[in-house]
Amino acid sequence: VNIVVSCIGFRTKSSEITLQEGEQKELDFVLQTEVREFDEVSVSARQERATTLRTIDIKSMNMMPTANGSVESIIKTLPGVSSNNELSSQYSVRGGNYDENLVYVNDIEIYRPFLVRSGQQEGLSFINSDLISSIRFSAGGFAARFGDKMSSVLDITYRTPEKFAGSVSMSLLGGSAHLEGISKNRRLTFLGGFRYKTTAYLLKSLETKGEYKPRFSDFQGLLTYKLSDKLDLSVLGNVAVNQYRFIPETRTTEFGTSKQPYNLVIYFDGNETDRFDTYFGATSLTYKPNRNLRLKFIGSAFSTIEYERFDILGQYLLNELDNTVGSDTYGDSILNIGIGSFLNHARNYLNAYVYSASHIGEYNGLRHKVKWGTKFEYDRIFDQLSEWQFIDSAGFSIPNNGDSTRVFDLIKANNHLNSTRLSAFLQDTWGFRGNRNEYYITAGVRGTYLWLNHQFLFSPRASFSVKPDWERDIMFHFSSGIYYQPPFYKEMRNPSGRINRDLRAQKSIHLVLGGDYIFSAWDRPFKFTSELFYKYLDDLVPYKIDNVRIRYAGQNLAKGYATGIDFKLNGDFVKGAESWVSLSFLRTREDIKNDSYIETNDQGITQVVYPGYYPRPTDQLMNFGLYFQDYFPNNPDIKVHLNFLYGSRLPYSSPDKNRYDQVFRLPPYRRVDIGFSKVLKKASTPLKPGNPFRYFNDIWISGEIFNLFGINNTVSYLWVQTVSNQDNQTGVFGVPNYLTSRLFNVKLMAKF
Repeated sequence: VNIVVSCIGFRTKSSEITLQEGEQKELDFVLQTEVREFDEVSVSARQERATTLRTIDIKSMNMMPTANGSVESIIKTLPGVSSNNELSSQYSVRGGNYDENLVYVNDIEIYRPFLVRSGQQEGLSFINSDLISSIRFSAGGFAARFGDKMSSVLDITYRTPEKFAGSVSMSLLGGSAHLEGISKNRRLTFLGGFRYKTTAYLLKSLETKGEYKPRFSDFQGLLTYKLSDKLDLSVLGNVAVNQYRFIPETRTTEFGTSKQPYNLVIYFDGNETDRFDTYFGATSLTYKPNRNLRLKFIGSAFSTIEYERFDILGQYLLNELDNTVGSDTYGDSILNIGIGSFLNHARNYLNAYVYSASHIGEYNGLRHKVKWGTKFEYDRIFDQLSEWQFIDSAGFSIPNNGDSTRVFDLIKANNHLNSTRLSAFLQDTWGFRGNRNEYYITAGVRGTYLWLNHQFLFSPRASFSVKPDWERDIMFHFSSGIYYQPPFYKEMRNPSGRINRDLRAQKSIHLVLGGDYIFSAWDRPFKFTSELFYKYLDDLVPYKIDNVRIRYAGQNLAKGYATGIDFKLNGDFVKGAESWVSLSFLRTREDIKNDSYIETNDQGITQVVYPGYYPRPTDQLMNFGLYFQDYFPNNPDIKVHLNFLYGSRLPYSSPDKNRYDQVFRLPPYRRVDIGFSKVLKKASTPLKPGNPFRYFNDIWISGEIFNLFGINNTVSYLWVQTVSNQDNQTGVFGVPNYLTSRLFNVKLMAKF
């Protein structure tokens, strides 16, 4: 008998022995260690690299200094993504708006509240960063399995726990805690997290002073039970309670230029109370009959109960300031331009219910990876709108016809909408090697039928990638497809509150050409990616953005396009600390078909003007994002984290409901947040038996400075009107609404 004993990392030993019948012999083996040195090995997921989906490092989430504190804060630093509001978790991608982004958690589509109109009203993002296993993001050209939005997809996967663990974090903006574990028989796993957020500390830095009472909390849980070796059952649930109460007192805003400085002073009465409660539940059954086949069945239900109620009276003074340097009245008011008051009223209530049943299948063959799926969705919306604004300027109601008193803006509606849709997709991914190069192809098709307007949507999509047999590790890819966005309730409701049940799906054709280059510098890994894109847009529903509220025209009136180029470089600029920098250029335009207006020139001649193409509300020429990490050379437990965002001037529309081509520009968005973290305890740190901190693996504390340079970023404008002059022309002043100023935050985190 020849006995061989081997173990990885040790030299193999063998012994040949001969035994007589019934003879016993004991052998002892002592193996000597063996170390082998290999050349550098590069490991990459080729099939995922061949798509437009990009994996995001989740280790950076907890350390990134951000006022919002959500996963979306990382997304905002990526190429092609823009956001000009640190209070919001929403973002736009390559010329699309906030409603054009898909979000999936464990293959389940996630929905947001409907009535939110400003960043300070927003509660917690659905995605709980404490529970995440992986994040993948695509800014366009994504495959057929992701469907029915025009801009991007964010694909989140929650963890499958392997042992008992948890975490706790606290800061001036709230706190969170999570637990996870697995049963002794390893059949049941649980993953749950609780979060609480209050932005009162942030909101106190706004120019409108008053009593802010925002309270946002949620609980999220994922249970998975292994019914057999081939069958898994999981339940995902979320309950979120978001309350926002505001009692304004005064506001003072200085604006204008050095040649024409102004200030606005408002004294308030009244209050605002908003509430957005969402409930979500999903059950999935996953069957794996063999190692190549995976079948998943999902049933989900989403419910949101929302209301916003406010009665706010504002009495204002609009003044021109003295700009004469050295004057005794420098900076004081020298001329009153307008005096008046406004009364804003709302009693808006919305209940929405979304039910869905879906199936996703996957087969991994030797060369092909086939995916298919189908989804049935039923929506119910109940919406009651009662909103108006009354403006009084110097004793005159605006608008003023001399005969009656009218409100400036009135929205009254009581809508009830049921809609049903059925969708299905089929796609295949396969790779092969040519003479020297590697090729990867993903091709698929998606179909959707809408019962509400009896529209069928056919959406073919494909991507082609090639990995040349070069010395440098470079891969190129090209993606194209048709992307439809079926009308949801927000797009169907026009500014007056009425809904258009015949609204067609918006359409976008994507063309994306890109590549990536993986290389080493300073003995550290780096990756450079770039994508050139063009999107043709048709059947568009024009809209205007006020803070984060989108007000649609409710009709398919326009066509348009978006084109640009994105760059990203990420890697270990400092060894062991990943950082990245992104740069994007964009141009997006739209044209309302057959639109025109009559213009009178200085000579009194009237003519019909056709505006043609004009900037869309998301037309931002340049975006720059940077996330950088560093540590003290002699003490790596102390780190610095820098988050920098720059976005060039965004378009902003006038309050005229009938004109979308009247475009102004906001000032650039510039924001720098910095954080310093210190590790207080590591898992390897020895502690005495009586020390309560011995149960924690890691403890660290961080100090953060938000808006380091104290820049006044403008998120929107308050339009102040004065009484008509002798030519019956009403004066309109756009007063900027500034975002948060410089603030300091402290955060403590612990894992066990």
